[in-house]
Amino acid sequence: QVQLVESGGGLVQPGGSLRLSCAASGFSFSIYSIYAMSWYRQAPGKERELVASITSAGISTDYADSVKGRFTISRDNIKKTVYLQMNSLKPEDTAVYYCRAFYAGRDYWGQGTQVTVSS
Repeated sequence: QVQLVESGGGLVQPGGSLRLSCAASGFSFSIYSIYAMSWYRQAPGKERELVASITSAGISTDYADSVKGRFTISRDNIKKTVYLQMNSLKPEDTAVYYCRAFYAGRDYWGQGTQVTVSS
């Protein structure tokens, strides 16, 4: 059974940093390595939005304009884990953050982890 489990969320003050992790199970190394990975977030009363994505080889990345220069997505295919390093956090970054794995019509989501940025 495929599972994606996010961790690393919590309460942080504005300007602080957090690193989110998404650990995958149920994938072989060869299968996991061809999936594109993404981070999404959803704030109360808002639609879920794409925050960052990374290709299977980890060479190409893409970011929402709102997080460019502050967030960094990376992956370790041996550990089958994707990360989101979040720096210079703002109150508007407060949301539930979700991990997604996608390839050729197959789509898996984690349960989400709460990030709250507040003084």
